[in-house]
Order: sequence, then structure tokens, then C-alpha cells
Amino acid sequence: MATLTVEKGLSEDVIHTLSAHKNEPKWMLDMRLKAFNHFINQPTPKWGNTELLEAIDFEDICYFNVVGNNEDNWDNVSDEVKDTFEDIGIPEAEQKWLGGVTAQYDSESIYHSIRADLVAQGVIFMDMDTGLREHPEIVKKYFGKVISYADNKFSALNTAFWSGGSFIYVPKGVKVEIPVQAYFFISSENMGQFERTLIIADEGSSIHYIEGCSAPAYTSQSLHSAVVELVAHKDAHIRYTTIQNWADNVYNLVTKRAIAHENACVEWVDGNIGSALTMKYPSVILKGEGSHAEIISVAYAKGKQHQDTGSKVIHMAANTTSNIVAKSISKDGGRSSYRGLIKISKKAHNSRSKIVCDAIMFDNGSQSDTYPTMEIENSSADIEHEASVSKVSGDQLFYLMSRGFTEPESMGLIVNGFFEPFTKELPMDYAVELNHLLEMEMKGSIG
Repeated sequence: MATLTVEKGLSEDVIHTLSAHKNEPKWMLDMRLKAFNHFINQPTPKWGNTELLEAIDFEDICYFNVVGNNEDNWDNVSDEVKDTFEDIGIPEAEQKWLGGVTAQYDSESIYHSIRADLVAQGVIFMDMDTGLREHPEIVKKYFGKVISYADNKFSALNTAFWSGGSFIYVPKGVKVEIPVQAYFFISSENMGQFERTLIIADEGSSIHYIEGCSAPAYTSQSLHSAVVELVAHKDAHIRYTTIQNWADNVYNLVTKRAIAHENACVEWVDGNIGSALTMKYPSVILKGEGSHAEIISVAYAKGKQHQDTGSKVIHMAANTTSNIVAKSISKDGGRSSYRGLIKISKKAHNSRSKIVCDAIMFDNGSQSDTYPTMEIENSSADIEHEASVSKVSGDQLFYLMSRGFTEPESMGLIVNGFFEPFTKELPMDYAVELNHLLEMEMKGSIG
């Protein structure tokens, strides 16, 4: 078994070590070093939850930890790692309904498979490290083009230390009818995980990618800082579904952005549970005429957790459309924030956008914030925005309890109904698991 662990702390030596371990080309090492310098010189953002951001000790993070080889046979995976992933449905889910699967444990993939019929159609699905080795020309063409390392402090951090993630290329006209999936697991205390995912859907193709994220609870912090880049070419369709269930000591700082060309469609289906702090705003640049963005997100914050989530859509071309639905729940002092941007450029004639933000708070100690921003440069635009904040009423609870449900069961039903726009977009197995997870979270919410 190949193992490699570097000492905690930020340094160029770590970058040289991991780049040499991966046998990367010089252009990637050079990009990493430029990104590292940018990260060091960029101040911490002064918006959002600055108190929690300032609490991150970047010198107390391990930036690279490899626990084994990348296997294509589940039987060859170590028992410790195998037990972890079998608890969350690998390889059962793969056998039942997935077209391919990647499992990442800390810094690198430890298992990968893809159906033979997809390979025969020219579909490329592998971990990002393997993608760079086997398809350097494609990776170099697209890597960092949607999200530059200079975009923000944490995209710089990811570009400097990225490891793992998924690389997908779908050829022209190929429609992948069954989802492919990646699982990301943080196994160690003070671990930094820097997923890098790149998905290219060529003209007229389609793909549904699902990722699951989790980590056990430790007494000290861990960090998940990901960058996800999507490119949907003419008439292509990408759906990207995320279900995260981080422990409440994980800082989840993610930059996700897509470019949609003519008549392309990009969908973000984003579920956020757990973490100390999540800052994540799935974005779409509608570059081609007739392109469409669909963003459906839910966030659940309890205790000291802060879910700072939202969406950004940039309408750059005519006849572009976007639809955003954001749902959040705060309880036991938790805080949820919606942070959104809709921009209609001068050339985006006859563009339409609809935004719906709904929040539920369970108690007076919880908090919900909405920060919508709209920049409209074309008078032909049609923009709708709705926002609501409410509390669970005693009448709702009384009605359900009069029908024989307990208080936690009643709360669970209310929450599941509130999140239904999200769960209905999930494959059945995931919807059932998410509902069960939310029911468990609701235990002890009353009294």
C-alpha cells in the first residue's frame, strides 16, 4: 500500500513533495506555486462570518495524506477504508444504479470504476490526478479557465494544494443516462482536503454527477476547500448534485462555477448539512444564447453552525433564463444565510430570472439572513424575487400530533415537506437517506 503524509503547515516544500509524488508536468507545478503566493498575499475575506474564518489555523492543517493505492477492484481496498465506505453504500449503490464511482479518502482516490458500455462510448470518468496523467491536453485546455487561482483566496489555496476530485469528459452527442458518483471522506484530525473537479460536456451530450461528502467528529478543526469547474458546450446538459453531511468541526469553503454555451443547461442541486462554516455559492455564466441555469439548494444549520450559501448567475447572452430555489432551516442557535447575485448584461436581451428564498427558524436564538444582489443592465429583463422567513407554528404541530405522530416525527414531516423541491430531484435511494438523516437531526428539537 502506497502511503504518504506530510507534516502540518503551509510551505512550498509541501507543494513540491505532492507534485513530485504525482509526477506532474512542470506547468502544473508552476501554477501551484503561483497560486500559493497569491493565497499568502490575499487577505481573509471581510464579509460573511469573519469570526469563524479568522479562527482557521492554516498552520495546523495537514495538506497531503495518502492512505493507499487507487484500486479498480473493491476486494483490494484495505479493510479499514472498505468498512468506512461500505457504511455509506459502496459498492452496493454502484452495483444497483451507478454508471461509475470514485471514492476518495483524504487526499487521493482509493477506488474507481466505470461501466464498460460508457467507456465504449468514449466517456472519460476518473479521478483528477489520473486525468492529468492520461489526458494532459484536455486538462491543460480547461483547468483553471472557469475558476482562476486568482478568483479568491480559497480558490488559490485549492489550486496550490489540490489533490483528488473527479475528471469527466463526455463526447459529442453521448447521453449518459445513469448517474456517476464520487464520495469524499475526511478520515483524520486537522486534515485538509482539496478536491478539484472538472467536467466537460461536449456538444449535445449530457451527464448527471453526484457527490457525497462526510467526516467523523474530532475535537479539532478540519478543512474542505474545493474547486469545481463545469463546461457545458452547445446543447449540452450537466446536472451536478451534492449531498454533504460534514461533522460540525469542518470548515467547508467551496468555489463552484459553470459556463453554459448556446442552448446548454446547467443544474446545481445542492444539499448542505453539517460543518462549522459552509461558504458555497454555485454559479453559472450563461455565455451562449438560449442557455439556462437551474439552482436548487437546501441548508440546515444547528447549534453554532453557519450555512452561508447561495447562488450566482451571470446572463451574458440573449434569451437566457435562470431559476433559483433556496431553502434553509435554522435551529438551536444555528445561522443560515442566502447570498445571491443575478447579473443581466447589456447584451442579454429578453433574459428571465426567478429567485425564491424560503427560511424556517425553530427558535428565537436562531438566525436567517438574505443578501440578494441584482445588477440589471438591460431593460428587457424579466426578474422575479420572493423571500420569506417563518417559524414552525403550534397549529402545524398540533394537527400532526392529533393524527398520532410524536413531536420529533411531526417536526421531521414538516422539514421533509419544506425541503421537498430538493429531495424530489434526487435518485430515490438518496432521497430516502436524506429524509432519514433529517429526521435524526430533528430529534430533541422540542422541549
